[in-house]
This record gives sequence, C-alpha cells and structure tokens, in this order.
Amino acid sequence: MRAGPSQEDIRRHNLGALLRHVHLGGPISRAELTSRMGLNRSTIMALTSDLTAAGLVREELPRETGRAGRPSLVVRPESSRVYVFAFDVGPDRLAAARVGLGGVILDRRELPRARGPFELGELVGVLAGFARQMRRKTRPDTVCVGAAAAVSGGVRKGDGVITFGPNLMTPEREVPFGEELGRRLGLGLPVSVGNDANLGALAEHSRGVGVSVKDLIYLHGDVGIGGGIIAGGHLLGGHDGYGGEVGHMVVNPGGRACGCGSHGCLEAEVGERALLEAAGRTQAGQNGEAQNGDAQSGKHGREAVRAVVDAADRGDIVAQEALKRVGDWLGLGVANLINIFNPEMLIFGGMLREIYLGSAARVRSQLTLHAMAPQRERLRLRTSALADDATLVGAAELAFAHVLADPLEVLARAGS
Repeated sequence: MRAGPSQEDIRRHNLGALLRHVHLGGPISRAELTSRMGLNRSTIMALTSDLTAAGLVREELPRETGRAGRPSLVVRPESSRVYVFAFDVGPDRLAAARVGLGGVILDRRELPRARGPFELGELVGVLAGFARQMRRKTRPDTVCVGAAAAVSGGVRKGDGVITFGPNLMTPEREVPFGEELGRRLGLGLPVSVGNDANLGALAEHSRGVGVSVKDLIYLHGDVGIGGGIIAGGHLLGGHDGYGGEVGHMVVNPGGRACGCGSHGCLEAEVGERALLEAAGRTQAGQNGEAQNGDAQSGKHGREAVRAVVDAADRGDIVAQEALKRVGDWLGLGVANLINIFNPEMLIFGGMLREIYLGSAARVRSQLTLHAMAPQRERLRLRTSALADDATLVGAAELAFAHVLADPLEVLARAGS
C-alpha cells in the first residue's frame, strides 16, 4: 500500500503553485490567492512568508483598495533580484536575455548570424559572452536560478543533446549543446535545451495570445517549419522529445524536394525558399545554387518574406500569386492538424505570421474544403502576440520550470 504525500510534499507543492500564480499572473493579493488556491488565510500567509524569506517574492500594501477594512497585502515577484538566462539560437540570429521572475526582460543581447552551420565551441562562446556582459551589470544581491536555450533543431529529451540541426551545427551525429553551454557559462547550473517551436508554444500558452487556452498548436517558421502542440494544458513532446515536427508532414506527394529527403513536405511547399522562389526573389550563390533572399534588394530571412507580403499588398501580381500558392499548401497542412488534434486555437509564429497575414483568405478556404466542420467551427486562428521574442520567452519559461516545481531548492540555497 502506497503512503500518501507527506506534509513536506504538500508544502512543496503549495509553494510551487503559489509562486506559479505570481510568476505568470503578476502581482496578486493574499485574498485572491486564498480564493484561487482553495487554502485558508493562515496557510497562504505562511507560504508567502517562506517565499519572501527566500527572496523570491515581496509583500506590500496595495496602491488602492476601493473598499473599507484592512487591505490584503499584495504579493509581487522579485523580478529585479531573481532571474534566468534565456538564449535563442536561430538560423539568422543569436539572442540572449536576462529574464526576471515574472517574465520581465531585464537585459538582452542580439547578433545577426550568417546562414549555415556554426562550430559548437564558437557558438557557445558567443552566448556565454553575452551572459558575462549582462552579469557584469547586475547588483551583488541578484541570483541566477536557471538557464535554457531554444534551438532550431531536434533536441533529445532529458540531456539537451541536439540530434539534428543542419542550419546550426557542423554535421555531427549528436551535439552536447546544453552540457557545453553550461560549462562555458560557469554558473554551476544545468542548461535546459528545447526545440524552438515547442518553446514558442509554451511561451504563447504562458504569456501570449494562448493564455488560458488548454489545446493549441503553434506553428513556427524560419528556414523550415516546426510545430508545438499544447494538449490539455501540457506540451506534447513525444517519446524522445521530437514531437511537433509537423513541417515534415507530406501535403503534396511528388512535390518539391525537402531537406529531410522526402518530397512535398509542408516545409518544402510553404517554407521561406518556396515563397521566395515562387515570387522570383531568390539569388544564385557562388556555386550557382539558389539562395534564400530578395535578389533585388539583398534582403534575406524574415525581411525577405515581409518584402514579398508588402509587394503583394501594393498590387505586385507575382507576389500575390506566390502567396496564393503557399497559402493553399499552408491551409491544407493546417486542415490536417485540425482534423487530428482538434485545437481551440492555432497560432502562426516566426515568418509564418507574415505569410498567414498575406494569405489568410486562401488558408481559410482550404480549411472549409478539408477540415471537418465540428473541428473548425470553434477554431481561432491567431498570429503570435510575442512576435520575434516567442522562442526567447519560451526558453525563459523552461529555465524557470524547476524553480516553480520546487521552490524549496531555492529556499535551501538562500539559507546556505
């Protein structure tokens, strides 16, 4: 017969739940915490006292009460004191931020990068350098409680190893990215690593347009396309952590060649290269191969995608036809996802924000043709509220996860 949870287990759970309310929802009164958590006032007081002693939250009188009687103290996250490092490793940029408890971006660094693989040591050296620059600007009483990175590639669950990432790393079978970044940071903390689309989904669910939505799909586009799926309020990661590779769902058998070795994948038909080629905006590289970019202006990446959408808005027929073509394939892919997962909301992020805005009518037309009526009738299609910061915000939430699950770890560190 299994024993029930101990008093310490219950306390740990309640501390984490209370801290999560403050972290995700912002300043909140003790009275509201009592109502939301279903605990009595003395228990809430004890929990907030523990978290205050650890330096995770602070309590203060409300600015306005609006009612008679003794006001309930407001609990606020110690955003300026407790922070994590968040990193975003994408095809076109390296970004790092120091993010305070409560999701406040306190400082950030960003560097454009050329397309193509990075050597691991060079990559983590740049990111660790960003972190050192930001740490030098912090007060002595601040404490880093975690670090995490979003990467455009496949990440094995549990150890932060990148198993495929052709746009990031030199071609190796496995890249111990999290371990090496943790060593270079020198914080004595493990570095969590996640796929960028999965972390974009986590960010939109926690702080973006999908707050309070329990079933959503986030589609992220850069060079390729990935997806993050929230089902029943939880990220659907898959057995080994590779869930959400929707970019390699075949929508056009025998269609365009895909980097995965197949043909007609959603990524091949909808991705940046497909749009730019259809719009006549690719340019030849040194070896005569097509390169992503705007041949007329030298634009590349999201800038080039936005240029196509802007041109279509101004009446450019070629750009309009390119968006129609890509929008049809995007709508077909979305219809498949709707039929399988029945989400309440589907969010377009990365370059797909612009592509969807430029082809929304075609996408919706495909949904009418191919998505089952019960699944599509209450579906909400949205663009990312966090825009280009979605993956960086998701990395921060991943870094805070262990603190929210077990604040006692931080309490013990504060008391040592």
